[in-house]
Amino acid sequence: MPDLSSALHLAASELTLAVGALVLLMVGAFIGDKSARLVSILSVLLLIAAAVLAFMGPWGVAFNGAYVADPLAIYGKSVIYLSAAVAIVLGDGWMKRTHIAKFEYPVLIVLASVGMGMMASSGDLISMYVGIELHSLALYVLAAFHRDDVKASEAGLKYFVLGALSSGLLLYGSSLIYGFAGSMRFEDIAAFAVDHPSPGLVFGLVFLICGLAFKVSAAPFHMWTPDVYEGAPTPVVALFATAPKVAAMVLIARALEGGFSEAHAQWSQVLVAISLISFVVGAFGGLVQKDVQRLLAYSSIANIGYALLGIAAGTSEGLQAMLMFMTLYVIDQLGFFAILLSLSKSGRPIRRIADLAGLKKDRPVTAVALTVLSLSVLGMPPFSGFWGKYYVFGAAADAGLWPVAAAGLVASVVAAFYYLRIIKLMWFDAPVDDIQMDKSSPETSIIGWACAAFAFPLVIVGLTWLEPLTKVASAGFGNG
Repeated sequence: MPDLSSALHLAASELTLAVGALVLLMVGAFIGDKSARLVSILSVLLLIAAAVLAFMGPWGVAFNGAYVADPLAIYGKSVIYLSAAVAIVLGDGWMKRTHIAKFEYPVLIVLASVGMGMMASSGDLISMYVGIELHSLALYVLAAFHRDDVKASEAGLKYFVLGALSSGLLLYGSSLIYGFAGSMRFEDIAAFAVDHPSPGLVFGLVFLICGLAFKVSAAPFHMWTPDVYEGAPTPVVALFATAPKVAAMVLIARALEGGFSEAHAQWSQVLVAISLISFVVGAFGGLVQKDVQRLLAYSSIANIGYALLGIAAGTSEGLQAMLMFMTLYVIDQLGFFAILLSLSKSGRPIRRIADLAGLKKDRPVTAVALTVLSLSVLGMPPFSGFWGKYYVFGAAADAGLWPVAAAGLVASVVAAFYYLRIIKLMWFDAPVDDIQMDKSSPETSIIGWACAAFAFPLVIVGLTWLEPLTKVASAGFGNG
């Protein structure tokens, strides 16, 4: 008989979030929308506590192998929970300004974080699917959170319909894998694949990858991303661009390298093809965008292509490179969105790229911060984004994927145009209207400036502790 108390101890972070979310839901239900600020603060504290519990918790396997607490899961959950906490902070002031502040916003993010934590710790196909659906259902609601806005409602509906399609692909692939391997556990599937390789397993694996690629908005499964990014409230998009991406990337690594390590030659080809398509769609699709959030959607498609190269390498160094890249990418994205959320023009949020014209005249410090973050995301040395790409391209080249790494470099050069255009607008174009800074929530500006400071110069110091942490996470993969 498995020891239930030790199993619950291993899953302490998810249990804390689940119970905490229910308590916060009751608080909000009894007090009403005026409790939004209180529930937001408590949600942030809850997510920080969950991150600490995950980081300090024991390693092990629970629930008959369905739940794995190893260094990879612990690192992934720490990043997921902390970035979700920042997303709540970013949304608090913005929601109040746009008169849609409700206590359900932070509660939904906490519930989504439970699912994302399960994704990072999945040990079999069932827990993988439950984690994906638990976080997806909360994200569908968040996408349409601004109910009176037509674009937000459209974004939520598109995300829901296409999400159901991806779930179908995922379940079909899982059923094929279970049918051929006779087990749901990744360990058992890996052992079966060694002794009984079959086309049916590979066929199921392809469907599984397609379903997971949708969750990270990798091309050609990206069709929902630009519309959802454009229509959803900006703080919700900040969440979409960070925590769920990390959870899905860790899950992809766990499913492929944990369950199909012997089939690396097959699945790496699929990931390479997805990466190449993502490079092209992300780099060239962003060139014609006029909406900031649509631009960031195409940027995320390209960047996920870079991150997938680390997993495609199939090595411990590749896994470490993916973790490094995703961590630095999350910090850049949170900073970028924080600055967008802190600015307004003529009383409305900044949405069009042209709205940033002349920012250096009105807000010179903010213009410097946004310039640093833009240079970082495009991969300019010595900013943090450069180091993320350095590790990923290096791991890919070492694994013999140097032509794909070279294609990634070319895509980075193409994508540099739309970030340089933002810099040109801020520094050299004349402003049409004054750009105001939101004084009611200074924490948003502080987060943006802090992320910009990390992008450069603090990243030089940050790499000294980030590299050993990611190395332990990748080396300890499967050692739960």
